[in-house]
Amino acid sequence: MACGPDRVRAFLAATAHTGVAERSAVYWAGRVTLCSDPADLARYDAAFAAWFGGAAPRPRAPAAPRRARIAPLEPGERQESGEAEPVRAAAADEVLRHRDLADLGEAEREHLRRLLAAVRPDPPDRPAARWRRARRGPLDARATLRAVLRSGGEPPRLERRRRGRRARRVVLLVDVSGSMEPYADALLRFAHVVVRRAPASTEVFTLGTRLTRVTAQLRGRDAERALRAAAAAVPDFSGGTRLGEVLRAFLDRWGRRGAARGAVVVVFSDGWERGDPALLGEQLRHLRRLARAVIWANPHAGHGEYAPVQSGIAAALPHLDALVPGHSLGSLQRVWAEVVRLGGNATAVRGAEMAMTRRGAAEVGRA
Repeated sequence: MACGPDRVRAFLAATAHTGVAERSAVYWAGRVTLCSDPADLARYDAAFAAWFGGAAPRPRAPAAPRRARIAPLEPGERQESGEAEPVRAAAADEVLRHRDLADLGEAEREHLRRLLAAVRPDPPDRPAARWRRARRGPLDARATLRAVLRSGGEPPRLERRRRGRRARRVVLLVDVSGSMEPYADALLRFAHVVVRRAPASTEVFTLGTRLTRVTAQLRGRDAERALRAAAAAVPDFSGGTRLGEVLRAFLDRWGRRGAARGAVVVVFSDGWERGDPALLGEQLRHLRRLARAVIWANPHAGHGEYAPVQSGIAAALPHLDALVPGHSLGSLQRVWAEVVRLGGNATAVRGAEMAMTRRGAAEVGRA
């Protein structure tokens, strides 16, 4: 067993740090500093036992990995726990953000409702027709000339202008048929926070065997009352799906009259069409001509094995700007980021998504 001066100095420094009163500390200090080869371990153990007597200390068995604990969702359970509440609550929120909405239990659904009520999705915007004064931007020759006249010919400050911004219209079409029933409540709650955030530029309709406009019902401040009013207004909840016919009714009554013109349209549906897929494709082609962008949020698209081969989604796919998942709170945030991006304000995409996350977490934490 070869031990150079460097290893001896390291051993002395280690024992000076750990002390020599504890036998196991001296053993491990020598083992990690004096041994340089696996063959040295047996020699070191024999030398240690000969000098200090007794058997060499055995290494402790590694501790079993601790399972990650999820924060309890019931308020009463939180008070009984002694762990750091904000950290555990943040971990629970993060896990819940990526859970499939169809797999949630009642307590998790209640927690998700609080998270959804706290998000603040900033609406997409577009350049307005009017210009307004600004400190930076193109030179405003008329305003500059008027300033010259008011000052009696004195050289004025150059006036500048830039275009204002207006909220872009967003239309949410929520499939409430039987196959979408596990997602309908969360999707309508998401629609409620969007309507509350931008009531003048948001329209919400439900799709099934018929078209129902629920924008007015979702403008209510209280989410539970708004959801009950919307449910009462929808006669075909958990029924069949005739997406092609319903989209034609939307275009005939609302689309060409302005609701969809220049808007970002989001269709929340699994694409299981019981009607004519060709009719669905034709209506989406018309809708794409009117709208700024058409996004299809499919709950099944969040699963790795998903392929858009169903007749309805296959017919719709050529006319979509984006096919995105819509199965979890995290995917709904990504849907909104896509709405902002395709709405024409690409620079605000990241900011919009973060605003939903941070504000939501902060407000839920205060709740």
